[in-house]
Amino acid sequence: MAKDIVFYDYWRSSASYRVRIALNLLGLDADYRPVNLLTRAHLEEDYLKLNPQGLLPAIIIDGKTLTQSLAIIEYLNATIPGSQLLPGDIDGQYRVRQLAYAIAMEIHPVCNLGVVKHLSDITGGGDEAKKAWMQHFIGKGLAAFEDLLDDTGPFCHGDRPTMADCCLIPQLYNAERWGVDLSSFSRIARVADACNAIGAFRNAHPDVIGAPPA
Repeated sequence: MAKDIVFYDYWRSSASYRVRIALNLLGLDADYRPVNLLTRAHLEEDYLKLNPQGLLPAIIIDGKTLTQSLAIIEYLNATIPGSQLLPGDIDGQYRVRQLAYAIAMEIHPVCNLGVVKHLSDITGGGDEAKKAWMQHFIGKGLAAFEDLLDDTGPFCHGDRPTMADCCLIPQLYNAERWGVDLSSFSRIARVADACNAIGAFRNAHPDVIGAPPA
C-alpha cells in the first residue's frame, strides 16, 4: 500500500539512520526534510510542534506524526503488508527487540552528542574527553552485543535483516567515527558484511545522504 511519508532527519543521527534503513528495506519513498542539528534547527518552534522533545527523527505518515525511531519501525512493521522487520513468532520478536534495545536503550543514550557536550561543558575536558567517553561506552556496549549474537544466520537474527540490524549498522558508523577498536568483534563483522551487501543499507549511509546546508 502506497503511503504519503514526510521524514525529518539529520544525516548523522543514529536514530534517523535506523529509520532510513527500515524505509529502504520496505521499499517506501519519503519526502526527506533535513533538520540541521548544528544550527539547532531541532529546537525551532516549527519543529517542536512536530516533536516536543526536539529530537530526531520525526515522520509524518498519511497525516499522522510519529516520533522515536524504534516505535516508528514497529509501526511500519505493523502497517506495511509483508514487512518482516520483526519476526512473526513471539520468541523471534523478543530476540530482535532484545538486540535492538541493547543498542538503542543502552549504548545510544549515554553516547548522544547532547550528553557528551554537557559532559565536556561541566568538566572542561574538551575533545579528548569526548573521544575517551565515546570509546569507553560504545566499546563496552558492542562487546556485550557481540556476546549476545549467535551463529544462526548472517544477520543479527536469522537469514534476513530486522530491526536489530537497523540499529547495529548506525552504531557501527558512530564507532568508526570515534575510533573504537572493532577488530575482536567477529560476529558483528559478519552481520555488518551481510547488511552492507544490501542496497537498502548502503543507500541509507550518512555519506550517501550528505550533510544539510549550513
